[in-house]
Amino acid sequence: MATITVRDLDDALKAKLRVRAAEHGRSMEAEVREILRMTLLEDRSAIALGSRIRERFGGLAADDLLAPRASDPARAADLDR
Repeated sequence: MATITVRDLDDALKAKLRVRAAEHGRSMEAEVREILRMTLLEDRSAIALGSRIRERFGGLAADDLLAPRASDPARAADLDR
């Protein structure tokens, strides 16, 4: 097993890591191992397309998903949401 040291970790990031580790009942070190494992070993191509779409757009309200009518005038995209 290898050992790594992370220097200059932002205090806010460390605090979030501490909270996340506590939520999962793990030490901060174990939480970092799990984050790395999930991030680096996950095969995104193996996840079904429908699951990926739900993951990306699942938080949108139904009104956000409605297509405009053909008679509606064109409008600029709202990029601030």
